[in-house]
Formats: sequence, structure tokens, C-alpha cells
Amino acid sequence: MRMRAAFITNSPELIDRIYPETERRRLTEKLDLLPGVLTEETLSSRAEETREVSVLLSTWNMPMLNRQRIAAAFPQLRFLFYGAGSVQYFARPFLESGVRVFSAWAANAVPVAEYAVSQIVLSGKGCFQAMRRYREHDRADAQQFVSAQPCNYGVRVGLLGAGMIGRMVAQRLRGYEYEVLIYDPFVADETIAALGARRATLTEIFATCQVISNHVANLPSTVGMIDEALLRSMLPNATFINTGRGAQVDEGALTRAMEEEPDRTALLDVTFPEPPEADSPLLRLPNVFLTPHIAGSMGQEVARMGAYMAEECERVLSGEAARYEVTLDMLETMA
Repeated sequence: MRMRAAFITNSPELIDRIYPETERRRLTEKLDLLPGVLTEETLSSRAEETREVSVLLSTWNMPMLNRQRIAAAFPQLRFLFYGAGSVQYFARPFLESGVRVFSAWAANAVPVAEYAVSQIVLSGKGCFQAMRRYREHDRADAQQFVSAQPCNYGVRVGLLGAGMIGRMVAQRLRGYEYEVLIYDPFVADETIAALGARRATLTEIFATCQVISNHVANLPSTVGMIDEALLRSMLPNATFINTGRGAQVDEGALTRAMEEEPDRTALLDVTFPEPPEADSPLLRLPNVFLTPHIAGSMGQEVARMGAYMAEECERVLSGEAARYEVTLDMLETMA
């Protein structure tokens, strides 16, 4: 007998993008799916149906329910498959209620890692400032800037965080001739060594690395961790890349670090607030380049997350070992 299941999100229009027809067919072979999409507003009106639900499938804008609401709406709930990245904002009450939670964070990590690696390589060549200088000045000025860069042979690249994204970045960088340094107090030395990198402090990374890429978990303890002393210690032609979270960076200090050394570069896919205030100097500094939080899954990439959760659901319901389960202990350190 197939388990009763339902899609749930406060943005029902996302379900067709995350779980396209191919994934729905896979799911219906294992599950008895309720029609439509549950939202926080419709839980009460569909109470008779939700009481029998054992499996929830969700994505961004998952309703934030407390333990009492979970018990009332889903007394039979056993599994929650989240077709998106971080579960920090909603998962704890479900886990504390005995519901097993699974996340497509690994699927969402893929485009972020690809994005970061491409920026690291282009930064090594001075590409971003070269394009600006070519446009604003001339070809000779752009070429002169690149000629003064060490480029992509034998330079140090620093990665902040060796979670899923940081590890994917490190693995992909093994195809280049970089010396990779990693800061992550929660990861074992053996893990870092297996990535072809070595452990380093934040101080060493900022003072010695040509490119620094932030992938630190979004936790209260990491707010403001990239401070003035670190940012102003950067090499005079280093690049700082942030695809993590804007609040982890002292943006006033970043502004000053970019102003005092115009050959430094900042590539920011995230800021705090997001978007920046209209008068933010980050919008006017010529050596700061912003993108609108696009490193994660976009366009057709979002369907990868649904595919990961459909596969995970098949594994779990077949009694196989899960790959992407989230536990209460993991919430303490993961993004």
C-alpha cells in the first residue's frame, strides 16, 4: 500500500518548477499524492486529508509550523523531503516531533560551487577589472592591469568553510595548479587533506591568498566574522568573493578595504541588507562587482533539487541508506 503524501509550500507555483512531470511520475509510483498543493492557509480546511499524510514534499517558502501545529495537522507524518537548500528556518520543530527531514542542499550546492570556481579562475586573470578598464579607459590599460596579476599558476586560494559547497569548490579546484587553504574549525584535518588542501586560520588566508571565497554556514556565530582587520590585511591586488551571506561581512570595513587599494576586487552575490541601500558605496565603487543572488539554483537548475528529493524518497521508502538526511546535531553547524 502506497503512503499518503502531499506537496506543501506557501508558494504553490514553485512546485511545477521543482518537481516537473518526470519527477511527479516517479513519486506517484511510490506515493499516493493528494491533489493540489497544501499551504499554511489551507491546512485547516483540508484537515481530514492531512491527518493521513505520512510524507511531505516541499521547497522554498515551506510553512513554519510549531510542534503543536504539526501534531494537529500531520499526526501520521514520518518524512519531509525539502527540494531546496537550507532547512534552518523550519526544520527544528519537525525533527523534535520525530519527523525525518531530508534536504536537497547538495543539489543547490552544485551551481554555487560552479559559480564560485568560475569566479575564482576569472579573478586570477584579473578579468573583472580588466573588462571595466577596457570599457572606461582603453585596451592598453586593461592589459597592463592583467599583466601585473600573478594569474592562475601557483597562487594561493583561500576557502572559508568546508561544508557541502566549500568541499565541492575544493574538489573542482584540484584541476588547477593552486595552493588551496581552508578555514573550517568543524572539519577534521583528514577531510581537508583529502580535498587536496591544508588547514589555515582566517588571519593567514586573508593576509596571503590571492583569491578568498566565502562559504561559511549562515549561523548567529558567523555574523560579522569577516571584520576590518581581516579585510584590510588582504593583498593589494587580492579578490574577495562572497556567495555565502552578506551579514557575515563588515561591509563598512569592506568598503574601506576596497577604497584604500583600488587594485583589490570584491565580487558580491550577497549583501546585507539585500539588495543594498540605494546610497550604499558598494554600488558605486569601481572595484566592487555585484550580482543579484544568482549563485544558487536558477532556471532549469531548480529541477535538480526535485530530482534529488525524488531519488532520496525512493531510497528511504525502499529501506536504503539516506544520502541527504538532516539531523538536529547538523543544524548546529550547517548553513
